Amino acid sequence: MPAPQADQGQAAQPSPSGGYSPWRVCVAPMLDWSDRHCRYLHRLLTRHTRLYTEMVTTGALLHGDVARHLRFDAAEHPLALQLGGSEPDELARCARLGQEWGYDEINLNCGCPSPRVQRGAFGACLMSEPQRVADCVRAMRAAVDVPVTVKHRIGIDEEQSYGFVRDFVGTVSESGCTVFIVHARNAWLQGLSPKENREVPPLRYEWVHQLKRDFPALTLVLNGGLQSAAQMAEQLQHVDGVMVGRSAYHQPWLLHDWDAQFFGHSHPAPSRDAVEAAMLDYMERQAALEGTPWYAVARHLLGLRHGQPGARRWRQVWSDHRLKHQPARHVWQLAQQALHAGVGEQGAGPEPALSGCAPTSAPDPALTPAPAYSTAT
Repeated sequence: MPAPQADQGQAAQPSPSGGYSPWRVCVAPMLDWSDRHCRYLHRLLTRHTRLYTEMVTTGALLHGDVARHLRFDAAEHPLALQLGGSEPDELARCARLGQEWGYDEINLNCGCPSPRVQRGAFGACLMSEPQRVADCVRAMRAAVDVPVTVKHRIGIDEEQSYGFVRDFVGTVSESGCTVFIVHARNAWLQGLSPKENREVPPLRYEWVHQLKRDFPALTLVLNGGLQSAAQMAEQLQHVDGVMVGRSAYHQPWLLHDWDAQFFGHSHPAPSRDAVEAAMLDYMERQAALEGTPWYAVARHLLGLRHGQPGARRWRQVWSDHRLKHQPARHVWQLAQQALHAGVGEQGAGPEPALSGCAPTSAPDPALTPAPAYSTAT
């Protein structure tokens, strides 16, 4: 396989962590959502939050288009590659690919309950085989220098014992894994859809807190149901890090002040207009370099103005399939017109409007990428 090009993020930048755990705040891996375009948007809003790819299966990497699955923008660091698989040798080979392409972390999915994943004998069903997971982690750690982490649930099906997840973490940690990202719900392998599995099983944050007490030397990251900075701050009193999923995707503006709130960095936060303008420039670059249609990028923007006057009209333009053959800049102009018209109807003032078209030079200094975390452990 040819080595990735420099603009694909081959090397992480120096750490500005200021002593915080690299896993203090993370955005979850989300199938069909957290692709490289979504991650580029998130990185415009927060420089230090750790981002994760969608799950990539070992089969897709070993028998498919590696570049399509692994390419990313250097601005996305710190960035983790999540793998799905259950064979130690295959996972080791894929972990090595991830490191060669410049990822800062390799994460093993032991939490996805979908039927397709179960048929492949990985995801959440691996929780019933902790020794196999330990073997997988051990093989990956032997293949790479970057951290190898595990994301998992607190149990599967009707298992209601804290001892189940405690023993899972204890066994896997013997392989040398020191970072566990815990979705604080059971995974029901039968009877619930993947969507229902994210909502129906009750949250048990106290079990993740107990894991931290039982394994104080490990890094424990809590995932599941977090919707606000206040909830995140509360959980950070008990664990090393938090991971936010659907709320970060549907309302990306939530991310814009995380650097100040959770990392103590006071760089100026960008405006929504500046973020939209930067994404427009990104759409045009992607179209010119790779032929990416603008709507493949714009779909991740739709929650950017959530709760703002005029947001519904603005969102309708960016999601209008009748405009998909129009240039991105023209669609942006229509969206701006719709936004301001909607604001006028509601009798409120918008954010300061951009004059003319979105800028392609002299970018907002708040959008200049900052150094990313190092991957040292």
